[in-house]
Amino acid sequence: MEHVSFWPAPYVDVPVHATVTLPGSKSITNRALILAALADGPSTLSGALRSRDTNLMIAALRALGTSIEGEADTLTVTPAPLQGGTVDCGLAGTVMRFLPSVAALAAGDVAFDGDAQARVRPLSTILDALRTLGADIDGDALPFTVHGKGALRGGTVTIDASGSSQFVSGLLLSAARFDEGLVVHHDGKALPSMPHIEMTVEMLRRADVQVQAPEHSKLAQTWQVAPGPIRAVDWEVEPDLSNATPFLAAAAVTGGEVKIPHWPRLTTQPGDVIREILVRMGAEARVFDGVLTVHGPDRLAGIDIDLHDVGELTPTVAALAALADSPSHLRGIAHLRGHETDRLAALSTEINRLGGKVTETEDGLEIEPAELHSGRWHSYADHRMATAGAILGLRVPGIEIEDIGTTAKTLPNFVALWERMLDPTLSDQGAAH
Repeated sequence: MEHVSFWPAPYVDVPVHATVTLPGSKSITNRALILAALADGPSTLSGALRSRDTNLMIAALRALGTSIEGEADTLTVTPAPLQGGTVDCGLAGTVMRFLPSVAALAAGDVAFDGDAQARVRPLSTILDALRTLGADIDGDALPFTVHGKGALRGGTVTIDASGSSQFVSGLLLSAARFDEGLVVHHDGKALPSMPHIEMTVEMLRRADVQVQAPEHSKLAQTWQVAPGPIRAVDWEVEPDLSNATPFLAAAAVTGGEVKIPHWPRLTTQPGDVIREILVRMGAEARVFDGVLTVHGPDRLAGIDIDLHDVGELTPTVAALAALADSPSHLRGIAHLRGHETDRLAALSTEINRLGGKVTETEDGLEIEPAELHSGRWHSYADHRMATAGAILGLRVPGIEIEDIGTTAKTLPNFVALWERMLDPTLSDQGAAH
């Protein structure tokens, strides 16, 4: 049995007051890296996130022949003919679901594998779609091998992407390089995380790719990408708004004030919805001059909300709800059972272990107010589970979080940022953007 470390989550009995500067968005960084690797010339990424997921993407693209230079958050990407190689996906959904399409364009075999937990994540949707479009692939889950032929026919494919919006994005990102381009139909229950598909479409259009996408609606079904070059673009990566949510929650649960600079005025990131959620739970949130400021209330109210489009915010919202003084109902998130872990089971198990009253429903969680007590919080190798435990620890003394290091998946210096937020002598230093 390997040694399991537990991090004593800091507890505070005073309102938190801090400015927290966050690194870049994982979702934007990994999409920009792929578009840059497939582009018609060199690109620069500034403000790129460096974390486990983005470093896995960089290593994978290098293995396929792309030159990526730069150590910190500024990267220069120079495309080259794609070749065979080996890809370690870790636990990164963006690597295991976005790169098979790229691998099909490589001249040679590309072998994919990842962490033990990743081997149970569903991938047949994307692999079967690529087979329909002309790819030769052995396997239906990790490990699998793509036998790249240097080109892919493309064409029309119908998939059920209700398990993950990443299946659609994973096809769209490479589609301009398919000989016939791509038409992808979604046939199934409503798509989760539509803002992530909109982010993909917007980034493709910035690279001069012709995309026909449905107007935002629950009936989003068909996307069309014309074949053609992907233009080189210099990408400025926004801060990761989902990573901002635990810090903003700290203001909400302690009645304090947290400021986050560089908050984008317009964004396709789902994390932006946290502002509306916090206001509905009694906090104040305002953006002025590019800085988001959240003031926490004296008493946190529960919330009844459909999180279908912004499922990644569920662990933060569940932690807030567990500390609220009226019941909450989180709906529309059955798809979270297929995330890094079964997030619904994990949240209900862990909050209830601390004395909470959480019931799993068919598509979400019902959370009743309850007096929480000290205990151990398991993170299930899931970065957002770990940060949810840290939120609870602010108000409940004696919570110990297992494997806080899993936060390195998207936010490598989480512990340092969290402790700095709670130390008034350090709080306004921030970290490099």
